[in-house]
Amino acid sequence: MELSERFIKILEDEGFTHVFEWQDKPGTIYQTHTHKGKVTIFITDGSVTFDFSGDKKEVKAGERFDVPVGAPHSAIVGSQGALYVVGEMIEGDS
Repeated sequence: MELSERFIKILEDEGFTHVFEWQDKPGTIYQTHTHKGKVTIFITDGSVTFDFSGDKKEVKAGERFDVPVGAPHSAIVGSQGALYVVGEMIEGDS
């Protein structure tokens, strides 16, 4: 089973109602935003750095990150881009 397939199964087993793969180009920027429900990502290739008011967290290939509900944050994709699996409890909340 591929890494992304394993991550999809994990998130579905945890009850996430919307699970999908996503890819971003190097340097993609996500402006400050929040999530109304639980959002979890598994990075399968590359990296993404999240910024919570100056507290930065880089998430790399093979790692999981549970985005805190309601916490304002921004993100920037690493120099090699990123491929990841996203799980949302509320569809469209990413």
